[in-house]
Amino acid sequence: MNLLGVLIVGFVAPCILVSGAGENPSKDWWETASIYQIYPRSFKDSNGDGIGDLKGITQMLPYLKEIGVDVTWLSPIFKSPMADFGYDISDFFDIQPEYGTLKDLDDLIATAKQIGIKVLLDLVPNHSSDENEWFIKSLKKERGYEDFYVWHPGYPDPKNATNRLPPSNWVSDFRYSAWTWREERQEFYLHQFHRKQPDFNYRNPAVVQQMKNIMRFWLKRGIDGFRIDAVPFLFEVTPDKNGNYPNEPLSGESNDPDDYNYVKHIYTLDQPETTDMVYQWRQVVDEFQRENGGDTRILLTEAYSPLNVLMQYYGNGTHNGSHVPFNFHLITELNGTSKAPDFENVVNTWINAMPAGRTANWVLGNHDQRRVASRYGVEKIDLLNMLLMILPGVAVNYNGEEIGMTDVWISWQDTVDPQACNTDPAHYNAVSRDVARTPFQWNDEKNSGFSTGSHTWLPMATNYTQINVETEREYTRSHLNTYKRAKQLRRYSRTFQDGDFKMLAINENIIGIRRSLQNDNTFVMVANVGSKLERVNLLALEDSLNLMEVVLSSDNSPRRIGDVVHPLEVILLPSEALYLRTRA
Repeated sequence: MNLLGVLIVGFVAPCILVSGAGENPSKDWWETASIYQIYPRSFKDSNGDGIGDLKGITQMLPYLKEIGVDVTWLSPIFKSPMADFGYDISDFFDIQPEYGTLKDLDDLIATAKQIGIKVLLDLVPNHSSDENEWFIKSLKKERGYEDFYVWHPGYPDPKNATNRLPPSNWVSDFRYSAWTWREERQEFYLHQFHRKQPDFNYRNPAVVQQMKNIMRFWLKRGIDGFRIDAVPFLFEVTPDKNGNYPNEPLSGESNDPDDYNYVKHIYTLDQPETTDMVYQWRQVVDEFQRENGGDTRILLTEAYSPLNVLMQYYGNGTHNGSHVPFNFHLITELNGTSKAPDFENVVNTWINAMPAGRTANWVLGNHDQRRVASRYGVEKIDLLNMLLMILPGVAVNYNGEEIGMTDVWISWQDTVDPQACNTDPAHYNAVSRDVARTPFQWNDEKNSGFSTGSHTWLPMATNYTQINVETEREYTRSHLNTYKRAKQLRRYSRTFQDGDFKMLAINENIIGIRRSLQNDNTFVMVANVGSKLERVNLLALEDSLNLMEVVLSSDNSPRRIGDVVHPLEVILLPSEALYLRTRA
């Protein structure tokens, strides 16, 4: 069967008729995009070794088309010793062999373009692996690489003449000192993450140029942009005239000097030079587009930074910045106990803070966070996916959230995440990222269709026989089909793409959202985030609302598509969510 045939067979969601259906020519492709993050190691194993790979992703691209994905972002696939599963890169110009080859990536990109899906790569500019040739040269002080990384001789230890003390009290995000001694060079190097991830020295112009060269290399291979990792860590405070670094002040949040939260990271995060670096990277992708034509290439920047800093990433009056400075507030500010005013505040705060003319974005989950179903509760899976799709701008999903995958308990013996391994059997589970990185659940067969091998790199979820793509395709009101219908509305409704937006906490438990467009449909989302039945008057959201019809409902709703609802009294069960439509 050819690829088109696969797409036709795989797509089973019923069509939702919307007036003015069609792509929106007034916006650039990315401004209303649905971005789907793939964790390659866990998506699809094509050769039975228990590890996902590029050929596996290529095989499953029709599934992405089926669920309405516009662009996929691949977590790191570059050559790596895998101390941090690809975020420690030994060669920025090659592919990790267990994931495939450069040709495999070329084939993936070509197939994706054939079916209309764009591909983003994860760029890790803050650090490399200590097995990278650049670090090995820097270790030896080879010409041109002496200051490619951040080095310092440290200080004599008054208690031990043969020992040296670290240059400062800076703590790694993975616990313990951010400085590691190397005998060969008789100096410490800085690593804000794993000790096998030395930080580049961005005050060295050669580093800046090398990172731009990396970007151009992959752009020439046909990718559509980058998700840029760990942006706030790029720069550290400038050392004083003697080359020394200041200690960071104690935070008062922890009594453990090995804990990342022991100090306030005022000298190692969000330094003023960071935003300019993002602007320079934007110039690289813009220049490439001007010189080579084609669609806009985009930047997504990862930063868990204060709101005022994130807004700077968008750009200023002189420079454009990140197209999508990730908005993690649906992750960091909300959970299963959050009330409707909390949701209203999180959404409206971002929208009101954005510079004029910029595009909002909403990130529901990723490979570093507990899964949506586990953070909010499985009863809210549809509610959250429906919320994501009706919000204006860019929607970002993590693979598996569309079918309601949950965290998987991983034993200490099976734990591989270095962040967890740096703790102990009593504390690892609280920080482990393995729980959200387990293999994707395709069907109810062996290893859920992820791999034909006898072992998978992380254990499979025990609920895969119920929670999987194949099963949910057959169930009309499954999480998967609800996600697909919401995405269909997002893509083909002009109101979802261009309409005015209003969000209101109608009471402590009820979220109301209105999307309206002159001479077109008005859509309303109403959702109960509470734990008891609610009677709602939707005229609080819009006093001109008339009879409405249900166009989508969560799996726990008694409502069906086509049901008529009167706005004066809508009865909602706990965690129930509805999309309603009126005629203009």
